Amino acid sequence: MFQLVELEDVVRIPPQMLGMDLSKAAAEELSRKYSSTANPELGYIIRVIDVEVDPVGRIVHGDGAVYHKVRFRALVFYPKLQEVVEGEVVEITDFGAFVRIGPLDALLHISQVTDDYLTVDMRQGAIVGKGTGKMIKGGTRVRVRISVVSMGRGMRMDKIGVTSRQPFLGALEWIDEEIKKARQPAQAKAKQG
Repeated sequence: MFQLVELEDVVRIPPQMLGMDLSKAAAEELSRKYSSTANPELGYIIRVIDVEVDPVGRIVHGDGAVYHKVRFRALVFYPKLQEVVEGEVVEITDFGAFVRIGPLDALLHISQVTDDYLTVDMRQGAIVGKGTGKMIKGGTRVRVRISVVSMGRGMRMDKIGVTSRQPFLGALEWIDEEIKKARQPAQAKAKQG
């Protein structure tokens, strides 16, 4: 889930940036510190925006920098357990597929693709259902439910697992077929009655 969060911090403005506009210097330093990092409480921090800097800073003896209190907003992506998201398959492996959801890749393990018996065809770069012929490969758009989230610190995200083994989940083409099948009995009743 994407969201905007408000944060407060103290930013260090190094001596070489003291001639710059204070807001611009603070925004650059905050972006360097926060952008593209993972935080267990916030999620994946994508971008820092709307920086407000206290114009009165502090100088620390022995350090040529100035420290300012700042308030800012950050655009974050935090994958929530049981959330249904859409993404694109970016890689097929022996053990499943990686699906890009927001700025991150989640693992769709082969056991979580569908109830069908599946094989991985590495030459085609696809996972194929033996009984149904359903297939996913690189570029396939899928709807999945987030089943595992383990957040790391710093630049790494430990683990995000997803499943498509439920009705109306999987490749978008599969979902369209399920919807058509579900509507057929209702349409037949409408014709009769």
